Amino acid sequence: MIHITLANSDHVAGISKVCSDGFRATHSEKRSDKYIQGIIEEFYNHDRILKEVSEMSRDWGGYFVALEDGEVLGAIGGGIIGEGIGEVFVLYLDPERRNEGIGTKLLDALTKQQKEQFNATEQWVSVAKGNQKGIPFYEARGFVVQHERPGYHDIEGESYPALRYYRKI
Repeated sequence: MIHITLANSDHVAGISKVCSDGFRATHSEKRSDKYIQGIIEEFYNHDRILKEVSEMSRDWGGYFVALEDGEVLGAIGGGIIGEGIGEVFVLYLDPERRNEGIGTKLLDALTKQQKEQFNATEQWVSVAKGNQKGIPFYEARGFVVQHERPGYHDIEGESYPALRYYRKI
């Protein structure tokens, strides 16, 4: 049985693994190894995740994790970026566990937090252009593309635009 809960320090290694593996699986065909490694080192390292499960606020609501028998199968995190505006910052699953409804359960938990604790009425997410794992997922949950923007963390000689998606919540 899969259980969704707010993450704590016991989940740091699992969040790091699922986000790193999920990022690699999502982007390995279209991104350089250097780019992928840079993102993983910046965002999915032990110290950063430990801080992010320990210090929560309106700007960063913490990580929610999907657990099965204590194992982290997926993780999501987000925050409030403006009055009434929630953002999904990160959502990754164990690549072997996609299409089981885990991502939807995680998104539902984050959305509930943003609506109930922070009074969000809309939600945004950036998805890499061409990401055929993320784009269909978000569109199926009512997100509509609004515009394209430069990607985060572009490196010299590599540019990866992102699509900004929006939905009312």
